[in-house]
Amino acid sequence: MIPILNFLEFAVQALLTIVVWIIFAYALCTWLVSFQIINLRNRFAFAVWRFLEGVATPILRPFRRIVPQLGGVDFSAVIFFIVVLGAQRYLIPPLFEWLRTLAGGGVTAT
Repeated sequence: MIPILNFLEFAVQALLTIVVWIIFAYALCTWLVSFQIINLRNRFAFAVWRFLEGVATPILRPFRRIVPQLGGVDFSAVIFFIVVLGAQRYLIPPLFEWLRTLAGGGVTAT
């Protein structure tokens, strides 16, 4: 049971890291498009933009409801980074340590 929990913790951490990188790429592309460094008439750039926007927008929507735009700048990605990186560091490891103790494995180093 402990190896399954170790793998589950790894999978959750990896998934959250991938989502963080996608949101980071979206935020960066938003700036590059707004400053006309990336031209969305390019088919490849448009396809990448649509993918990033399609993934990032539903994730950032709850944060956009909480954090209003200040001077036209969207800080929802920053709040998302703070929440997810805090969860990765302070919530997920203790949660899985607790699950390992429930599984009877005691506290193990990962």
